[in-house]
Amino acid sequence: MKEIFQVVRAVLEEVPDSITVVAAGKQRSPAELDAVISAGIHQIGQNYVQEAEELRPAVRGESTWRMIGHLQRNKVRKAVDLFDWIDSVDSLRLARRINKVCREVGRVMPVLLEINSGREEKKTGFFPEQLEEALPDLAGLDHLQIQGLMTMGPRFGDPEDSRPFFIETRKLFSAIAASPPEGVAMSILSMGMSNSYRIAIEEGATMIRLGTALFGLRKD
Repeated sequence: MKEIFQVVRAVLEEVPDSITVVAAGKQRSPAELDAVISAGIHQIGQNYVQEAEELRPAVRGESTWRMIGHLQRNKVRKAVDLFDWIDSVDSLRLARRINKVCREVGRVMPVLLEINSGREEKKTGFFPEQLEEALPDLAGLDHLQIQGLMTMGPRFGDPEDSRPFFIETRKLFSAIAASPPEGVAMSILSMGMSNSYRIAIEEGATMIRLGTALFGLRKD
């Protein structure tokens, strides 16, 4: 795990202090996650509720756990118990389900709204124009704290291919931030993964999600 520690330290030296780095821990071991925590990354992202349920008790380091993958509505109750943040609220229907469960258990969940900036029918997330329409209803959900936006962009290929996705999301972020509904804060713009985080930072990201860049390729 010494190698992971050294890689993380190098990434943190490269990335501006104003950028929050999330370690995307999909299919990683507790020892790998503890290595990134000990190196200075205290935000852990997970794609699957079941995997987080198994991993979180085994990770010793102090950290904040964020749901960054698609969340099925039938997994919301477990997600509310497991995660400190849900960064992938991709529909009004899901938001309402999270709000209902949070009301029942007596907590308020900080969330990010996922933007499908490429308007791709096979991907989850609000199209930009859909979010503008849904935002008043989202703002009225009293057990959610809307803290910003998240987008994916292409996972592979030329990093420059991600730039239009990030520009589109940043424009939406800025427009909402200029006149946010009551109960909505635009404090986090989560964009960019291992292949594209440098482009995302250039385009205004305040948070990046790194997996391969920290851990190396998964053995799957």
